[in-house]
Amino acid sequence: MPQLVLSNYMKTVKFFTLGCKVNQYETQSIRERFLKNGFREVNDKERADFYLINTCTVTAIADQKSRSIIRQCVNSNPKARIIVTGCLVKQDRQELAQLKGVDLIIDKSFFSEGISSFSAHTRAFLKIQDGCDNFCSYCKVPLVRGRSRSRAFDVVIKEAKVLVKSGHQEIVLTGICLGSYGLDLCPKLTLVDLLKELVKISALKRIRLSSIEAKDVTGELITLISASRNICRHLHIPMQSGDDSILKLMHRRDTKKSYIGLIQKIKKKIPGVGITTDVIVGFPGETDQAFNNTLLLLRGVRPLRVHVFPYSPRSGTRAFLMQSRRVGADVIKERAEKARTLANVLSKEGLRGLLGKEVEVLFESKSVQYPGFYEGYTDNYIKVISRARRVAANSIIRLRVKNISGDLLIAGC
Repeated sequence: MPQLVLSNYMKTVKFFTLGCKVNQYETQSIRERFLKNGFREVNDKERADFYLINTCTVTAIADQKSRSIIRQCVNSNPKARIIVTGCLVKQDRQELAQLKGVDLIIDKSFFSEGISSFSAHTRAFLKIQDGCDNFCSYCKVPLVRGRSRSRAFDVVIKEAKVLVKSGHQEIVLTGICLGSYGLDLCPKLTLVDLLKELVKISALKRIRLSSIEAKDVTGELITLISASRNICRHLHIPMQSGDDSILKLMHRRDTKKSYIGLIQKIKKKIPGVGITTDVIVGFPGETDQAFNNTLLLLRGVRPLRVHVFPYSPRSGTRAFLMQSRRVGADVIKERAEKARTLANVLSKEGLRGLLGKEVEVLFESKSVQYPGFYEGYTDNYIKVISRARRVAANSIIRLRVKNISGDLLIAGC
């Protein structure tokens, strides 16, 4: 493989990012290095001299999308240099190397620098941690990202201040396992320690946690969020299943009872909190009753949003070896549809409770789906659109909810 050389004369580059917020952060780090070396980023309609694809391997579909984008880039400009990085590289490096047109395959650790802004985003993602020690039986992430590793405390604080100086009013803390932040540092620190320092940045209006495991939502964290004006009242806490036997097979640390108890505690301590979650359907051994238990848990928790994932076998995981207990594809599809239908019902019920009330929104951009409107999010992560005269990108405005459209709110003066 040829080595990556960043030229001093003007070249064009296009970036593709698949997967999580961590990947988006890492692409931004790569983007800044290219732009500092004289490259110009082109839009979707232009051909580029260089294409960089930051891949994902969390599901089989993610694998397929990564390979598909690589082929699209090659076809778009057969003379372009194709660079592939990301999680898929860790497991399928040899296979990717055989793909037509791929010039360079690199590990993400090659790009270890931070970021100074977040391209085309109002909210900035800030990576504070990488890797995971949980080893859920369905998850390939620890195999490709390794053990949990925290970024240095002072480095994170410094980068947050740089992002705020660049104009970002909201920072989203991202990582593979946010709740383990600081446990590997010396002296040992916690996510709460980091948040207590971040809230001191006066111009930082919002701090959001991207995702956190139930076991890591401590009483201290709940108390801090409830007392803070700028830590968002939103927690994305993966549930994965509502059946204890499946949770055990998944090697999850939660039970149905402990999860419900936690959510009840959070809602009591943090009024108006937005709870979102993940659910995997069709995990090996999931019976009709086990699936119904998941639906029952969703009804009990009533999350504002649910990401429903059909189970995807990933080689190298313990669940991959449970072939004799696999659920049929048609059954998985049917269960996913049922779970999504329930999730939509619960979401709409939650939104109806906000009709006529005021919400504070950080507006991000003009809406593509709704011409003439701007769109943004409340601190509890509800999407809002408005055509109020005072609305502009990167403005935080308090408006009254007038109506509901699908999974978002329509607000005005």
